[in-house]
Amino acid sequence: MSILNGNKPAVKDRPDCWKCQYFAVSWDPKLPYLCRLIGFKSRVIPAMEVMRIDGKACEGFKAKPTAAVKP
Repeated sequence: MSILNGNKPAVKDRPDCWKCQYFAVSWDPKLPYLCRLIGFKSRVIPAMEVMRIDGKACEGFKAKPTAAVKP
């Protein structure tokens, strides 16, 4: 897929950083979002930054583990 050709993944196909175990909120108000996998801070959600720079959806998404429900 290439952004130059206008072929962007649909919103539903893009990873949700808020549900990724590598996503964090940084202490830096100018760069509030952090991707621990790639190792960068950004003003926008990291998946959007990866899409802007690389032209394809983030391939490092790993869902956060879900907590077991205690009866």
